[in-house]
Amino acid sequence: MPRRYFIRTFGCQMNEHDSERIAGMLVAEGMVAAPSMEEADVVVLNTCCIRENADQRLYGTLGRLKELVDAKPGLQIAVGGCLAQKDRERIQQRVGWVDVVFGTHNLASAPGLLHRAREEGPVMEILDAPSPEAAGNPLLASDAVRELPYAAWVTIQSGCDNSCAFCIVPSVRGPEVSRPFDEIVAEVERLARRGVTEVTLLGQNVNSYGRDLTRRRPLFGDLLRAVGGVEGIGRVRFTSPHPKDLRPETIAAMAETPEVCEQLHLPLQSGSDRVLAAMRRGYTAQRYLDRLSAARDAIEDLAVTTDIIVGFPGETAADFEDTLAVCAAAAYDSAFTFIFSPRPGTRAAAMGEDFVAPDVVAERFERLKTVIDRSALARHQARVGRTEEVLVEGVSRRDQAMLTGRTRQGKLVHFPADGPAGAPAPGSLGRVIVTAGHPHHLSGRLEVVTARPRHRARLPLAVV
Repeated sequence: MPRRYFIRTFGCQMNEHDSERIAGMLVAEGMVAAPSMEEADVVVLNTCCIRENADQRLYGTLGRLKELVDAKPGLQIAVGGCLAQKDRERIQQRVGWVDVVFGTHNLASAPGLLHRAREEGPVMEILDAPSPEAAGNPLLASDAVRELPYAAWVTIQSGCDNSCAFCIVPSVRGPEVSRPFDEIVAEVERLARRGVTEVTLLGQNVNSYGRDLTRRRPLFGDLLRAVGGVEGIGRVRFTSPHPKDLRPETIAAMAETPEVCEQLHLPLQSGSDRVLAAMRRGYTAQRYLDRLSAARDAIEDLAVTTDIIVGFPGETAADFEDTLAVCAAAAYDSAFTFIFSPRPGTRAAAMGEDFVAPDVVAERFERLKTVIDRSALARHQARVGRTEEVLVEGVSRRDQAMLTGRTRQGKLVHFPADGPAGAPAPGSLGRVIVTAGHPHHLSGRLEVVTARPRHRARLPLAVV
């Protein structure tokens, strides 16, 4: 009977994609997925260390696994990812039942480390630079085990050269390293041949893709055009860009490539110039708004999302009011809002004397949420009556009578499964009439299930 694995992921899309790649390697070793930790022979925890509660979630999960380890001799526990890269031997010192610890630079080593641990006992392998074997390993790319067979993440770049005061990513992911242009396009072509129709390009700062390869011209816009031109790919997304590096060439590529979705995630972090300088973000609030305006002018029906930190050290009432003003002006479709948490090793963690009182931060957080929800609701209600192109994801987890899908703008749409067009299969395209807008999703009515044209104009937003 083959050994069974279970992977739990903490963190961002990059972590999710890393987990898919780890799963692909374990399957190549003859293992099969288990439906739960309790039924697994190997449990892999792929970690994030961006925020404080990531540590708490990991060690809490490891604590709960102790009872399972005691009851199931031979069960292996592996911890990988950013928190493993940061904490290193501390994980095994603190939690003695962890068999394997590996970092962000040696995913390809995971199966071998599990073999070693069975023979030799607990092992740890943390590299400070990418493993040479990783670059040519196809199991780190298109052979990954994906949750959605029609959608795939494609890593175009790892690491980050920025020095944001609150962020620990550069110390755990290393400096920016761009994958070769042709290698990325070839991976997307392989994915398309296997039925993938939507790809999301991943990097810590996708806008700076290629600047470590050549100084002659910006390459990210070229990459968007090339990926959009791959036969069979109907939707291209990317995350995350840095506002200071959002160039006209990228905006033009988004506007001129029909396959690139009308969606832009543009992290603001703060609307105060003083706080932005302390964060070392490299732009002002006005510069941010100017670039956002340029993108909206060029790309019809662009949906914009953002990240915002509340309570950065030294943030005053006036600074926070500036953030509210920028958010109101930006009129976001949605936002990921975070309460500042100090990460050891970052500049912001050393600003303890300037930390904002928790009750003040909580009050600001709720005020910000009100502003964001107001603009999100207004933008969603403005879509009522429009026809949306929706990529069907499947049955809603909350209501079996409803299907869910995503518009080109990345908006979640719920619609009845028993419409006149029948129940479309996951991965198919449908035309949905929007019947209601809510702060975090749309409601609609499926009218037509469509075949995907290869190269086509974007679906007109017909009003019925």
